[in-house]
Amino acid sequence: MSNIYDTANQVEREIRDLEEFKALEQAYDEVKADEESYKLFKEFQTFQQGLQEKQMRGEEFSEEDAEKAQALATEVQKAEVINQLMQKEQAFSLIVNDLNRIIMTPIRDLYND
Repeated sequence: MSNIYDTANQVEREIRDLEEFKALEQAYDEVKADEESYKLFKEFQTFQQGLQEKQMRGEEFSEEDAEKAQALATEVQKAEVINQLMQKEQAFSLIVNDLNRIIMTPIRDLYND
């Protein structure tokens, strides 16, 4: 009988071989190659993480947060390499969501008896 962690490690290796992951990796390399876009992407990513942390603490978003989010989103939309990265990330996220759904099937089945 195989060890579930061995199986998980095999899945991790297979994920790295997926076309969608390779496309995501290439898109990220293209963002990193464009210094201005990379700086903007990292700023956007850091800001999003900050908002998520606020939300987890139960804090309300301020007007300043909303304005900065809008301004950053507008700037990000102007950067084609970042848009390409986000499209590749969405395609890859579909796979991750499917895997999560499959993995969580025993829990859903348990509670839906």
